[in-house]
Amino acid sequence: MIERIIEWSVHNKLLVFIFTAVSIIAATLCLKTIPLDAIPDLSDTQVIIYSKWDRSPDIIEDQVTYPIVTALLGAPKVKAVRGLSDFGYSYVYVIFEDGTDLYWARSRVVEYLSKILPKLPPEVRTEIGPDATSVGWVYQYTLIDESNQLNLAELRSIQDWQLKFHLQAVPGVAEVATIGGFVKQYQVNVDPSKLFHYGMNITQVVNAVRSGNTDTGGRVVEFSGTEYMVRGRGYIKNKEDIENIVVMTDPQTGVPILVKHLGRVELGPDMRRGVAEFNGMGDAVGGVAIMRQGENALNVINRVKARLEELKPSLPPGVKVVPVYDRSGLIEGAIETLKHELKIEVIIVSLVILLFLWHIPSATVPIITIPISVFLAFIPLYFTGLTTNIMSLAGIAISIGVLVDGAIVEVENAYKKLEEWNATGRKGDFHLIRLNALKEVGPSVFFSILVIAVSFLPVFTLVDQEGRLFKPLAVSKTLTMMLASVLAITLDPALRMMFTRMDYFNYHPLKTTRFVGTMLQPFINFYERVRKGGVWIGNQVLVGKYYPEESHPISKILFRIYEPAVRFVIKHSGKTLIVAILLMLSTIPVYLKLGSEFMPPLNEGAFLYMPTAFPGMSVTEAKRILQIQDKLIKEFEEVDTVFGKAGRAETPTDPAPFSMVETTVVLKPSSQWPPVKRWYSSWPNFIQPLFHWMTPPHRTFEELQNDMNNKLRFAGIPNIWTMPIKNRIDMLSTGIRTPIGIKVLGKDLKVIQNVGEQIEVALRPLEGTRNVYAERAAGGYYLDFVLNRDELARYGISVADAQMIVNTAVGGENISYTVEGRERYPINVRYAREFRDDINAMKRVLVPTPTGVQIPITQIADIRMVEGPAMIRNENGLLAGFVYVDMAGRDVGGYVDEAKKIVEQKVKVPTGYSLVWSGQYENMIRVKERLKIVIPLTIFIIVLLLYMNTKSGMKTAIVMLAVPFSLIGSVWLLYLLGYNISIAVWVGMIALMGLDAETGVFMLLYLDIAYENQVRAGRMRTKEELDEAILHGAVKRIRPKMMTVMTTFMGLLPIMWATGAGGDVMRRIAAPMVGGLATSFILELLVYPVIFHLWKWKFVMKKGTIIPTPSAHSLKAH
Repeated sequence: MIERIIEWSVHNKLLVFIFTAVSIIAATLCLKTIPLDAIPDLSDTQVIIYSKWDRSPDIIEDQVTYPIVTALLGAPKVKAVRGLSDFGYSYVYVIFEDGTDLYWARSRVVEYLSKILPKLPPEVRTEIGPDATSVGWVYQYTLIDESNQLNLAELRSIQDWQLKFHLQAVPGVAEVATIGGFVKQYQVNVDPSKLFHYGMNITQVVNAVRSGNTDTGGRVVEFSGTEYMVRGRGYIKNKEDIENIVVMTDPQTGVPILVKHLGRVELGPDMRRGVAEFNGMGDAVGGVAIMRQGENALNVINRVKARLEELKPSLPPGVKVVPVYDRSGLIEGAIETLKHELKIEVIIVSLVILLFLWHIPSATVPIITIPISVFLAFIPLYFTGLTTNIMSLAGIAISIGVLVDGAIVEVENAYKKLEEWNATGRKGDFHLIRLNALKEVGPSVFFSILVIAVSFLPVFTLVDQEGRLFKPLAVSKTLTMMLASVLAITLDPALRMMFTRMDYFNYHPLKTTRFVGTMLQPFINFYERVRKGGVWIGNQVLVGKYYPEESHPISKILFRIYEPAVRFVIKHSGKTLIVAILLMLSTIPVYLKLGSEFMPPLNEGAFLYMPTAFPGMSVTEAKRILQIQDKLIKEFEEVDTVFGKAGRAETPTDPAPFSMVETTVVLKPSSQWPPVKRWYSSWPNFIQPLFHWMTPPHRTFEELQNDMNNKLRFAGIPNIWTMPIKNRIDMLSTGIRTPIGIKVLGKDLKVIQNVGEQIEVALRPLEGTRNVYAERAAGGYYLDFVLNRDELARYGISVADAQMIVNTAVGGENISYTVEGRERYPINVRYAREFRDDINAMKRVLVPTPTGVQIPITQIADIRMVEGPAMIRNENGLLAGFVYVDMAGRDVGGYVDEAKKIVEQKVKVPTGYSLVWSGQYENMIRVKERLKIVIPLTIFIIVLLLYMNTKSGMKTAIVMLAVPFSLIGSVWLLYLLGYNISIAVWVGMIALMGLDAETGVFMLLYLDIAYENQVRAGRMRTKEELDEAILHGAVKRIRPKMMTVMTTFMGLLPIMWATGAGGDVMRRIAAPMVGGLATSFILELLVYPVIFHLWKWKFVMKKGTIIPTPSAHSLKAH
């Protein structure tokens, strides 16, 4: 069938070219519209349930969070349910199994939530969070007033009532969250002495203000044939309207008692649970555009920026929007890095092909194949819904060298056959010779490329975060290889037939008359030289010279090097095998020294600095610390902007308490970083760039982070360093925002906190620990009003009535909202500050009795200052406390192994409590278990395919020796580069196995062919004849073998030099492939002839006692 496809393609070249051209046009359209992102969307399918109620964490946990969590544990496809109870807020995160449709998940949550909502307190406001996650924080900005005319409340109003609605209408934006500034609030500060004077209570004031803020309607009336709609206008417009609200009429004088008679009405800030700061300049107002899950990040960001640009004229004079985090820079940088490396790869591979073929017409075919294969890969990528990101482009990048293998083998075989045809007197039609040459290797080429593609299929078995990360790479690589295999039997034969010409173009001198020749001789001579040069160039480009293998310029050099080596290893076969075995064994101790991690870092071009304070930090203190930290960070020359946040943004996707600071540090492009002294700094300037990929001329990302960490030391506030996207992903998948976290699960928060503190003390001195912090789960501060039921009964006061006074007089309550055009502002009623700013004042809060008498609250309650839960975590219904470990300078796996031993020795975990090691480590363990299936499956598939092709167990075993050969270079290169074993490295290893199979088959092929040819010729009786056959098969075809390996090897080298965004991940994938290809190729060249010789001489020929017969199953590859 493959041969018939090749023959059809050759005879229908025009149709093949038209179809290819149409496909390229379609690929171009797909390329323009395919979504772009930095990395694939790694977030789990997650639904957030968000509840608001102005109560303490323990009350919210008992009455809101715990009931919701337990109700959702039984929902279908739910993987985990995490709850978080903080002051005023409840967050429940429902995480579904991988692959669950988001909107199906949301509908299930709504279904199960409907059963529990009626059982919650009536004041609780519960909602489903947006169809987004915190990974969707793609664009953040702050409002700056350069005129200094607007205060923070006015800037907040611009954000809340102008920018927010415009941006939320942008397609792809799920929500726009506000952070920082002040929400304007109308504050009714009641004087309790005046209440007492008039014989009133605060509840009456609350009811009066609430009923004094309403509009109504009176249907319609008709006058003179015109219908008028009736309105009763009663909305509060300003503070004077509140002051003039009647609370009651004095029964003795009949004079109305107004709100202003009972206290002051002022404009002030509402209570805030989040503050923002910009560049160390103080309080700021900011916003976050949150992308809907599954949207194209770059398109959404560009639309948001375009809308902000349109809104510029509508902003007050001097107010401008300054971006503080823009993910589009990372996306474009990562894509540009890969595009740059792809271009370099194509150029290098093309030069390698030209060099080794030494025949321009033949080299043209594989060179054309490369960009076409890459282009066409975007068609299936587009229709599979994958984004163009560093992983999908990486799949193409690591395939560049292999893409052309099929074309190289085809043109090399055609080249060889045509050279033989030319050397033997040109018998027959060279078109038929060329077609038969293409058909001869076409099926094998198709199969060999498919082996590489199929061997990568086990990567599709990866699940969860690692599956979402590497499946785009696997898809793009597999699709590209499959397209290359199709092109190898369609376009490549058609191109090769078109570019084949055996006879040179002849040069015919220009005929001129004597007179013309004399007059214009200088011009004619110049013209003749140009014509002659043109003919020569045309012959080189369109015809070329066909060299016998022995005369080929490249082959002659390779023969001189390789032939003595082959003769030596065959002569010393035992020593050669011993050296090979020792080399393989040398990798074992080196491999054991390699560290382990889940994923290599993706340099996002920004830090997320997350120091965590002890619970109870006030707004004022959080603002002060935040400004100092940001000012210190801004002093670093590498820093562009610093935007700090303490507490939460107004969104369900942000559960941060006040004690958690999140400072986004955006760095300048590395080209603008100040230089530092390096080992090559004294060398000439033109040489220094050669070493920048090894050691950059400026501080590295890690050095800058360490320097910042050393400068930012605050007592009781340990530092945590991460990156924006990485942190969001870690928080979503495990709830832990550091590389390593320990979850302490149990039933008593005090015990949980005690265990966490023991772990903190135990791990602090451990090597590699940069900072460790145990959450003070039970370290919050409370002011309790403990009601005395006997006294309540004595005065006839209900618990609800007493609590209402605590809620309104002390805490204050937003009882209504003003309607000012499109803007809405809360109205709050409570005692004036001077009557509630200390405990003695609070003891005098008045409580009305049914008889009209008002008594101090101390008559019915004790006021106590106690400690209690600051924030309550809930993991699948169990109480939890987290220990965060920020580490540096060590691998995650080695650190955790040692940390576990220390914790086991020094920390006593009570009965009924348990520890769960989480963060990156949790993902790493999951991947480790999955790889126990993936790696053997990959090897099994390769062995099965090889056996189907060779029909020989021995040949399959010889080919599979390429795997341990390649491990030598892979492991040693990883060790020398200081890379840890990670999922990225393993993906590179899996890709390498497919390459090993291809190169191994290719190496064995020519040995097998040379042996079979000698057998058929009857020249395989003695050891010398076997030696000569092996020497011919190994040495005489070294050039095509070297060419196929070198295209792959040289194609990977630019990735090893990549320094831009995404380069860290790419280098981990490429490193095992580069090292493995080098050692497997060298050892295959030297060891395969030895093993083949021993097999044939000792087991087939029985040391010359048996004359072999031609094999029915010669190797079918290339």
